[in-house]
Parts: sequence; structure tokens; C-alpha cells
Amino acid sequence: MASIRKRGNSYQIRVFGGYQNGKRIERTKMWTPGEGMTKHQIKKELERETILFEDICLSDGFCVSKTFKELSEEWFEEYAKLNLKKTTLDKAYDISERVYEKIGTIQVKELTCKQIQIFVNSLAKDGANKHTGKPLAPKTIKNYLGFISDVLGYAVKMDVISDNPCRKVTVPKGDQKEKPIYSVEEISKLLSGLENAPLRYKVFFNLIAYGGLRKGEMLGLEWHDIDFENNVVSVVRTSNHTTRHGTFTDTPKTKKSRRSIKVSKRVIELLKELQNEQNEKAETYGSKWMPTERVFTTEFGGVMGNAAPYDWLKKFCKKNDIPFYGIHSFRHFVASVLVNGGLDVTTVSRTLGHSNPTTTLNIYSHFFQTAQAKAAEVMENTICFDTKLKETKAYNN
Repeated sequence: MASIRKRGNSYQIRVFGGYQNGKRIERTKMWTPGEGMTKHQIKKELERETILFEDICLSDGFCVSKTFKELSEEWFEEYAKLNLKKTTLDKAYDISERVYEKIGTIQVKELTCKQIQIFVNSLAKDGANKHTGKPLAPKTIKNYLGFISDVLGYAVKMDVISDNPCRKVTVPKGDQKEKPIYSVEEISKLLSGLENAPLRYKVFFNLIAYGGLRKGEMLGLEWHDIDFENNVVSVVRTSNHTTRHGTFTDTPKTKKSRRSIKVSKRVIELLKELQNEQNEKAETYGSKWMPTERVFTTEFGGVMGNAAPYDWLKKFCKKNDIPFYGIHSFRHFVASVLVNGGLDVTTVSRTLGHSNPTTTLNIYSHFFQTAQAKAAEVMENTICFDTKLKETKAYNN
């Protein structure tokens, strides 16, 4: 692929030939317009010179034939690092290692749909998960296929191949177990048991149980995001952690994830208590206090680690004989309450910060189906009641 740079009165034409031994290889050519040429003539002639130079480079084998691993490394450099969020980028790096083991040495032009399908099927077999010895979940397998597809999609754009073979690959369904979520009774027991817990965790789990925020959104909250007068919490950033980047602040998952949520007065009062406690600790600890605008911090004011809420809740649930379903289960709980409360899918989607209502329907379709069944039952009971009432009146008359 060629690019053009203006250098004084001349133009530098550069043809990118891929990566070899981890190094980017290029060829360049300088072209200078003739005297008296108009802008239109220069543009037309420059395009012709660029095409001719590309053809020369291709004809003498300058553009190297790439293996999947080599093309993947090019994709990371030329696209992924420039466009993906850090969390998504690091997931791609983690996934790539296993992909390279199976198809990394295959030439991209020779990589077939069948080879990719065999690899995908292997992920659905016993032993695929190195930690549990079980098959990988369908959602995880989709992530692997998605990575391969992204790299090969880049190859299509760069004219390395004409078609993406991943389009014909099918992800095995496997056993999709419905994830357990907290019931109203379990949430009530959990929140009641937090009375003697450290205030930062008491506030954390009350807010997440009422608001349904993602863990990263919770940890990214700062005090100026809290509107104490109107009982509103605004989500404008996230706090994330990856092995490669450590703890860092990022933008929310999608544009729709930037949102404001109305919360209860009880939650707002708890937030006020936490703010007062932080101010008191800042005075008590003096120079040991690490000042930050974050709502949820460590004992000495530093940014709370991403694993801290999970680890603390796990111990708390075990001690108090409460089921432990993880942090994300609070989000599912909020979704179930909203749906069963009769809220429409658009409102639920906005509350949860999904990119669109379709995402909400795909994730929580079983909640909506249950709610619809209850609606049908209510209608049937109402109509039956109305019919019986008419029959009673007719009989009395």
C-alpha cells in the first residue's frame, strides 16, 4: 500500500511491504513535477507515478508473503494500537498467543475456512480451558474467532486476500448455562449485613445494587460526578486494570455508557457519609493520605484496585452464608428488577448504558419473556374476572 508525502517542491512515494523479522519494510521514490504544471496535472501525474511504482514493487516480490502471525503483528501496529481501547487491545494480545500456536505459521493467502473451523472446534472440547480442564464458553470462543476475523478483515482491506474466510466459520453452541443472579431476598440480606462493614464497601454495594453500574464505572466515579441536590450519579469514566498497562483511567465502554442515573436518597446519604469520612481521614493521616478525587479509595486514599471489591465480597458472602455470584451479578439483578417492574427495553437499555436496545434484548431476553408471560397472565385474569362479573350480574337479574 502506497502513501505520499510532500517534500518541498517534490513528492515522496512510499510503498509499505509488510513486516520481516519484526521490522517494517518500505520502498521510497521521489517525484518532482515539471515546470508550469497545474495542480490538476500534478495530482493526475502523481497518481499515475504511484500506481506504476506499486506495480514495480509487486512484480519484483518486494511485498512479502505473510504468515498469519506476521500479518497479525502488522495489524497490531497499524490498526489495533491506534484504535482499540487498552482493555480490548490487551485481550487481543492474550488471545493471539493461543491462535499463533495453531495457525500462526500458515501463509495468510493459504489459510482456509476449514483450518479456522478446526481450531475453533478444538476450543469447544474438554481440556481447552487450561485452568478448569473444561471446554471454553461459546462467548470466549467468539472472542477468538473475532480476533482472527479482525486480522483477516484488515488483510482484505490491504488487498492481501480477496475474502475473509471467517464469514463461513460457525461457533459451536456448547452448554450455555444461565448465570445465577441475586434474588430480592438475597440482596436484602446482603445489604442488611453491610451495616458493620467498612463504609467504602457498604456504599459500593448499595450503589451498585441500586444503579447497576459496571465495576469499572463504579471505580471510576469521582466526587464531582455526584449531584447531591438532585440525587444523580453521572458515569463519565472507568477505572480499569490489565497486566500490560496496570491500573488506568479510560472512557466508558460505549458512547451510550456515558449517562446519568437517579438513585435513592438512602444511597445519596451513604455517599455523603463516605465523603465526610474521607475528609476526616485526610486530616488524621496527614502526609500518609494519598489525595484523589475518586469516590472509592483504599484506606489511605489511593485508587481502589479493580480486584478489591470482588475479593472483599467473596469473603463477606462466605462469612455470612450468602451465595457469591460475583460483581457483575448486581448488574443482572438491576436489569431483572427493572424488566419485571414493567419498564420498556429502551429505558432499561439507557439505565444500563448499553449501546442500543438490541443489546439489552440479546442479553436479557429471558427476563423480558418472563415479564411478558406475567403480563399475559394478568390480562387473562382481568378478562376472566370481567366475564365472571357479567355472568354474576346476569344471574342476579
